[in-house]
Amino acid sequence: MKQQQRNKLNTEIIGVIGRALRISVSNPALALFFLKALFRQRRAALRRERLEEEGIHVPPFMIASITRRCNLHCSGCYSRAQGRADHGEISIERLDNLMDEARDLGFAFALLAGGEPLTRPEILDVTARHPQIIYPLFTNGTLLTDTTAARLKRQKNVIPVLSVEGYQRETEARRGNGVYDRLLRAMNCLQENRIFFGISITVTRANLDLVTSQSFARRFAGHGCRLFFYVEYIPVQEGSEQLVISTAQRELLEERMRELRRRFRGVFISFPGDEKSYGGCLAAGRGFVHISPEGGLEPCPFVPYSDTNLQKTTLKQGLSSSFLNRIRASEEHLEENEGGCALWNKRAWVQSLLVHSGAEIAGLARGSIDSENDQIRPVGIVAG
Repeated sequence: MKQQQRNKLNTEIIGVIGRALRISVSNPALALFFLKALFRQRRAALRRERLEEEGIHVPPFMIASITRRCNLHCSGCYSRAQGRADHGEISIERLDNLMDEARDLGFAFALLAGGEPLTRPEILDVTARHPQIIYPLFTNGTLLTDTTAARLKRQKNVIPVLSVEGYQRETEARRGNGVYDRLLRAMNCLQENRIFFGISITVTRANLDLVTSQSFARRFAGHGCRLFFYVEYIPVQEGSEQLVISTAQRELLEERMRELRRRFRGVFISFPGDEKSYGGCLAAGRGFVHISPEGGLEPCPFVPYSDTNLQKTTLKQGLSSSFLNRIRASEEHLEENEGGCALWNKRAWVQSLLVHSGAEIAGLARGSIDSENDQIRPVGIVAG
């Protein structure tokens, strides 16, 4: 990623934290946290720049899927549908060490996901020991108890992000009866404890108008939500491309984001957003990397292939892996595509890079080898 693009990404990060600071002025302790976070993130950006000069590219974001376990059985669950062999979850001790490494390398954010990350409540011991990193915690919300909220109140660097599909009908159609009410109880608990939290919504061609409406934002802002994280649907299963938002809808999404930011005291983020302004896809370490529950260092949660296992090597060494380097060096393959995900649309190319890198396919890559053709046979997966 070029210097201009890195600067733009750093500016965006500072802008998001600055907005969180402005909307938190009524909560002095929270405002002080975000003020300190501004200085920490500037220092982290300088650390990344110094490493860049040494030839080590460090992105500001890490996505860590720390488990495949979940207490719900949502339809179309991405994590369950991957069907990976069970090689054992990365230990909490190794996760703790990885966060030490991430801090020293200049990572600004570590997004915690799953499965359901709160099936491993000990992750809050790790986040407590690393206050320099901001941890958006993507959760279904049903395991958020009063005890958990009390811990989160002391850890302002952990930001719960609860998954919703819309209102009650839309959410329970996917996640099960009674889940919506449990989500509202969790939100009320977080609000009573004055915890900064948000919601995450997967945006499809069918629900865009509903979830980006002012009435939708107003409803959840009333429950105390201050972060709205919109994730564009990625067609990671053959035949699901009709759910991807159109070019016109993507433009409408960005227009709605600007309008919501003007009208509400909240942080509104769309992902992947306008990647064209960054020179294309931000995966493979250009903006973020993904760590699988087994420790595989991957380009993206939607491109679950790896030649590096962080249970066997350091994060610094992993960021320089042959696989990630080859993706980052091929800018022509990273341009934004109609359909959202550049790497998914070019998955045959991604798979060929993995085969030629000599990765441990059975242990780290989703898929199986066709020994006659030396190709990976991809397994269909669904975004969750």
